[in-house]
Amino acid sequence: MIVNNILRIAKRSKSICPQLGFVLQKHTLPDLSYDYGALEPTISAEIMQLHHSKHHAAYVNNLNIAEEKLAEATAKGDTATAISLGPALKFNGGGHINHSIFWNNLSPKGGEPQGDLLEAIKKDFKSLENLQNLLSTAAVGVQGSGWAWLGFHPVSRTLQIATCANQDPLQPTTGLIPLFGIDVWEHAYYLQYKNVRPDYVKAIWKVANWKDIGDRFSKAKSSSA
Repeated sequence: MIVNNILRIAKRSKSICPQLGFVLQKHTLPDLSYDYGALEPTISAEIMQLHHSKHHAAYVNNLNIAEEKLAEATAKGDTATAISLGPALKFNGGGHINHSIFWNNLSPKGGEPQGDLLEAIKKDFKSLENLQNLLSTAAVGVQGSGWAWLGFHPVSRTLQIATCANQDPLQPTTGLIPLFGIDVWEHAYYLQYKNVRPDYVKAIWKVANWKDIGDRFSKAKSSSA
């Protein structure tokens, strides 16, 4: 179920796969809406360039490879091989989903939450400062690699904080709709912040794109109404 949800959520483009006799969906690396150096000094251009063009690109490439193998196995009726591809699909599909959200969650303009999002933050966390403290604590506390998220619960219609290990995507893993994610894999910060993850987590709020977060919140509310 998780793998199916990942494949449904991840962005794709169509390409022909003649050897299989049908159209196979191909994923592509999304462009950034800002230059690699636009988030400095919070996040260096070197980190952004490596993170986007190397790490995210690798997730996209490996996801496409895994899906092609899955299509081949399915065409052959090779159930064992199809099942064995689950971890690669989950890891690389999750990496693609998470990073596609992450780039848009960041902006050199920063900003502050407004409107319905701000009211929801006050209702569920009492204040923006309290939300930031709680989400930052969750991010710093992730053991090893993973993500900390602000998400929207479609049933209770509340904002909630959650963490996911490795590249596990939030919605297929927890049911929460992702609004804002903090990537705490070391490749997201180590070249600049070394092993001091709390400094990176504290700084990332300076470039949080509250317009994007607010847009995601509005869409999440509408889709769950």
